[in-house]
Amino acid sequence: MIDTSTITNPQTLPVEAITQENLRNTLEQFAEQQKQQFIQHRPVTDLVLSRSTFIDKLLIRLWEHYGVNQYPDIALIAVGGYGRGELHPLSDVDILILSAQPLSDETGRIVSEFLTFLWDLRLEVGHSVRTIDDCIEIGSDDLTVATNLTEARILCGSNDAFQCLQERINAGNFWPSEDFYRAKLEEQKTRHARYHDTTYNLEPDIKSSPGGLRDIHTLSWVARRHFGATSLLEMSRFGFLTDAEYRELVECQDSLWRIRFALHIELRRYDNRLTFSHQPSVAENLGYTGEGNRGVEMMMKEFYRTLRRVLELNKMLLQLFDQAILDNGKTVETIQLSDDFQIRGHLIEATKPALFQARPETILDMFLHIAQNGDIEGIAAPTLRQLRTARRRLNVFLVDIPEAREKFMELVRQPNTLQKAFRLMHRHGVLSAYLPQWSQIVGQMQFDLFHVYTVDEHSVRLIKNLNKFNDPENRERHPICCEVYPRIIKKELLTIAAIFHDIAKGRGGDHSELGAIEARKFCIQHGLSRPETNLIAWLVQKHLLMSVTAQRRDIYDPEVVAEFAKEVRDEERLDYLICLTVADICATNQELWNSWKRTLLAELYYSTQKALRRGLENTPDVRDRIRHNQQLSSAILRGKGFAPREIEVLWQRFKADYFLRHTHKQLAWHAEALLTHDHDKPLILLSKKATRGGTEVFVYNKDKAKLFAIVVSELDKKNLSVHDAQVMNSKDGYTLDTFMVLDPSGKAIPENRHNTIRRALVNALTKMKSERKNKRAPRKLMHFNVKTQVDFLPTKTGKKTTMELIALDTPGLLARIGAVFAKQKVSLQAAKITTIGERAEDFFILVNEHGSPLTEEHQQALKEALISKLTPQD
Repeated sequence: MIDTSTITNPQTLPVEAITQENLRNTLEQFAEQQKQQFIQHRPVTDLVLSRSTFIDKLLIRLWEHYGVNQYPDIALIAVGGYGRGELHPLSDVDILILSAQPLSDETGRIVSEFLTFLWDLRLEVGHSVRTIDDCIEIGSDDLTVATNLTEARILCGSNDAFQCLQERINAGNFWPSEDFYRAKLEEQKTRHARYHDTTYNLEPDIKSSPGGLRDIHTLSWVARRHFGATSLLEMSRFGFLTDAEYRELVECQDSLWRIRFALHIELRRYDNRLTFSHQPSVAENLGYTGEGNRGVEMMMKEFYRTLRRVLELNKMLLQLFDQAILDNGKTVETIQLSDDFQIRGHLIEATKPALFQARPETILDMFLHIAQNGDIEGIAAPTLRQLRTARRRLNVFLVDIPEAREKFMELVRQPNTLQKAFRLMHRHGVLSAYLPQWSQIVGQMQFDLFHVYTVDEHSVRLIKNLNKFNDPENRERHPICCEVYPRIIKKELLTIAAIFHDIAKGRGGDHSELGAIEARKFCIQHGLSRPETNLIAWLVQKHLLMSVTAQRRDIYDPEVVAEFAKEVRDEERLDYLICLTVADICATNQELWNSWKRTLLAELYYSTQKALRRGLENTPDVRDRIRHNQQLSSAILRGKGFAPREIEVLWQRFKADYFLRHTHKQLAWHAEALLTHDHDKPLILLSKKATRGGTEVFVYNKDKAKLFAIVVSELDKKNLSVHDAQVMNSKDGYTLDTFMVLDPSGKAIPENRHNTIRRALVNALTKMKSERKNKRAPRKLMHFNVKTQVDFLPTKTGKKTTMELIALDTPGLLARIGAVFAKQKVSLQAAKITTIGERAEDFFILVNEHGSPLTEEHQQALKEALISKLTPQD
């Protein structure tokens, strides 16, 4: 047994206790002791320091044990975070073994044994063995090494070697202050870009996200290099930090440390990401509790608030460093904007020291200037300091000040507000200070894999996306919106709808309905007319309508288009809605927008536009459309040498729906292959050109019960995702199925894969068997619990059964659904496959084996079978 005193002081370990097993036990006991102390609310600063001290003593004891201390010219140095004395449970122990001269073979062997033993103890040791000259040479070329060296701390060994290294590091020619500052600024800029320049990612990194611990470290590194300040406290003594700001930074660091410590005691491997799967346990460790996700929501809101405060202080202090280091305190000329504001360099500055406290509405004046003047890149540090103070001392929301309301409406009418001003207003807490409803969604979590940002960040990105529709360079990506948005006269109505579209999230209930109520109150309060108010409220209430209709309904069905057109009512609303819808999708997740979604929305937009122009009472003549498609397709086929009679004979086998739901080019493509095909064999066609951003897979085969399940199973095996399925039969019992398929990158299948996929499908359909390998669900899905729901929706004609299914989007889901359909003797007529993060929200049109709608008994049996098959097993 090990003496329990060694848990706190391993320097007292006797020789016989220095074994792998004993020391691993000691490390585990120490980790468990710290975990219990943390849960019992011991200050995290004490725990971080005590872990560093514990590792110090352990390394010193092992240094002595292996006899490295007998070599007087070698020093054991702590560097990086360990050099700062900051060690969290899973932090790397970064050490430098420093010598004046290269190590001899004998010394190298002993040092190697020392390091090997550390690894055997499963310590995460980052090490380097270098001479002083090596350190300077490598550090001069590598910013990370240079930074680590500036935080070096001697543990034991040669103090002379350490002092010599310190002198060389502090010399003016080793990373001069200006070079170091510029490099650190660029390093931070690159790091922030990896997180989309926002603190509000749903799975943020405690250390590296904007506003995370690295932003505090950056301030410390720059201050240490330029001023020699070794701590935040010393930095405040140079006049760059006020006492209040120093206390705030310390408080923020403590908060981030607590969250990081709480995360590390839950993990086995080093990570600083607050993933969905770890958020509940971290919240519990920190004492956040509540029903459902309430504890996580409270923790994350506090966490995001901390990140925003750190980011704001970081930007402000780096600006001051910029003036001190690069400008050497030189005065920059100013340009007067008004009595209250001027431009200094590229920054806006208040001309009066307590302007915002005396007249809070002037805060909005500042952002009006930012919107009106493209040269302004940000807010000067003294003015930002003033804004922070005024923001804290506000005793009412700005919206309650009549002058502020006028300025806010002027701001939303400014063309350039969307580009920069709103983002800065959000970053600096002004939107929260203006709207009480906005303050409620700051840091509001969204617990799905569909969104990647919090509600507030998503909304700000939506607003910024609207501005992109003004730029002709985005026409290829957003052709309709770039055509429609510039002609919208009252763009401010769209901006207000964007602000309110998700503002009621997190309250429970339908956020669209609740948001519409809030939007209506806002419009009345801000003096908008009744038609303007009604339009904004409608946009908020129906902001999901177009997306849901395009992605989850059969938009080639005239009834679906007519129903949507009745909701929209006129072309003005249609134009507003398409812009809001596209901006919303793109702000949700940068990976979501693709050619497939763009084409779906475009087809719905133009179909609705035609319906509105024709008049909702005038339904289109379906027969005319069928004849038109057949005539154009026949012309293509005759041009390729096919006789009109053989085309007619082929088409007589197909139902009217087939000609209605395919373009004339698709009809010709299918017919050209079918007219020369042996009908006893499966026919598989893959479109060479991308269609709606994906690849069309056309399947022609004698209709059999398991056909759909076999096809989707084979596609799944090829790691392809089905986004749309159009399933129909010929009059003589052949399938005419079309699957819209995307590869894992969300694009069309490369042509060099077509033959492999074609052969696999032909082989599976010939055997009528697909040997599906069970894939493990991705780890990110394990946290989510999506209840399988099956609902049967009413239809106007009653000739078919419409079913909506919601389930966890696990690998092979469609194949399992197809297998249930086959077993239940259900024939699939059409399908819309929509994946929203971790949720599959699919739409199916079904008939029974006789081509009739399902009875209530059959529906119930199918529902029970699907729920049983698709509900994840514990």
